[in-house]
Amino acid sequence: MSGGGAERGLGTTKTPADFLKSIRGRPVVVKLNSGVDYRGILACLDGYMNIAMEQTEEYVNGQLKNKYGDAFIRGNNVLYISTTKMTIADGA
Repeated sequence: MSGGGAERGLGTTKTPADFLKSIRGRPVVVKLNSGVDYRGILACLDGYMNIAMEQTEEYVNGQLKNKYGDAFIRGNNVLYISTTKMTIADGA
C-alpha cells in the first residue's frame, strides 16, 4: 500500500453528498420505488432524501401524466436521483 497513491486518489474522489450538492438547481429525474418518474429542477434535499422540486413533471410508464409547479417527495419513496442532460424546455 503506497501512501502517495491514496493521497492522489483523495483529490478526485467524489462522495454521494458531493454529487447531491453539485446538482442542486439543475434538472434531475427522481425515480420512485413505485416506478413513477418525476422530472424537474432540484430545489433542495435533506439528509433523509426528502426532495423539493420545481417545474415538476410526473411520468408513469414513460408517459407524461401531470405537471406541477412545486413538488415535495418523501425520501423513503426515492429509488434514485439522476441528472439529465435534457432541459425541461426540451421535453415540452
